[in-house]
Amino acid sequence: MAFFHISYHQHENKMITVDLKLDGPVAYAAYLKTEHSEENIQFWVACETYKKIASRRSRMYQAKRLYKVYIQPQSPREINIDSSTREAIIRDIQEPTQTCFEEAQKIVYMHMARDSYPRFLKSEMYQKLLKSIQSNNS
Repeated sequence: MAFFHISYHQHENKMITVDLKLDGPVAYAAYLKTEHSEENIQFWVACETYKKIASRRSRMYQAKRLYKVYIQPQSPREINIDSSTREAIIRDIQEPTQTCFEEAQKIVYMHMARDSYPRFLKSEMYQKLLKSIQSNNS
């Protein structure tokens, strides 16, 4: 799954690489919202931000926040992870490290890579984005 670079062929069989750093992730997030699964990309991005937290105090606060929003059963944006991963997070956030959400993040990434991202690539929303980029590059 590539959030940032997409390649496609033009009619003249010429390969073009399109940089979607701005539109790609935004379009994918919008697509996930239409599927009622935007919590996946939100959690993945939140984990990327969480990993960069240097302060122990800030990390503790954010770990508890991530748990309440995405991990806790019946939470507002609960992600689909197995019980052993959930239990490991509950244990790990007592003394949170920068990697305590890593396994859940991998699981969510795999859900997106195998399920929603391939559908996104076939979606009308994505096709419109490609046509827009293609016409801007012409």
